[in-house]
Amino acid sequence: MIVLYMIVEYFCGSLMFSYWLARLVNKDLTKVGDGNPGAFNLWHAAGYKLGLTGVVLDFLKGYFPLVLLLRNDSIQGMGMIPVALAPILGHVFSPFLGFQGGKAIAVTFGVWSALTQFRVSLVYAIILAVLSLFGRQVSHGKPLPTEVDGLMVVFGMALVGIYLFLQNYPDYLILIWLCNLILLRYTNRGKISRLVREMDEKFQVKEFLTRFHHPE
Repeated sequence: MIVLYMIVEYFCGSLMFSYWLARLVNKDLTKVGDGNPGAFNLWHAAGYKLGLTGVVLDFLKGYFPLVLLLRNDSIQGMGMIPVALAPILGHVFSPFLGFQGGKAIAVTFGVWSALTQFRVSLVYAIILAVLSLFGRQVSHGKPLPTEVDGLMVVFGMALVGIYLFLQNYPDYLILIWLCNLILLRYTNRGKISRLVREMDEKFQVKEFLTRFHHPE
């Protein structure tokens, strides 16, 4: 049954609601902004109404049917790992978009809301809010580049791991978190790479490190 649940969850995750909503207003999210076919790019491309609809739908496909499987004790322990990760994988590698997909932020919130009755997703939201406020302070209120947003998403999920360890969450949730972190790092790899290049060009980090390791 685990395989069947995985297939169902993967299919739910692969439903690219935000991309389809954008097509209804004649917008192709893969050609807008950073090319992300997810809810947050829809927000920027088509306004907050469609964007919010996309966020809710992407959240729900991570939340359902996972929460129903958990409430019915259909999956337990280590069996939760592949089933919980399936909707995230479906969103990242959607067959409806040639196995391309979005950044999986909203669906990640949905999955963790189902797994922990909203506790971990709330912690993640607070962490991202604090990081965003800190970033705005550093940038003197100016909008943060999307590259910084991508870094915050990954770094915020890394901090969630500390919370999981301190709260003694079970091993299977730690493994789900680790895989989720890897997937978020993968989906934001382009943004983080650009940020590293920009920092290197601005601060000459590589040149500094070379001098440090090979002093004259």
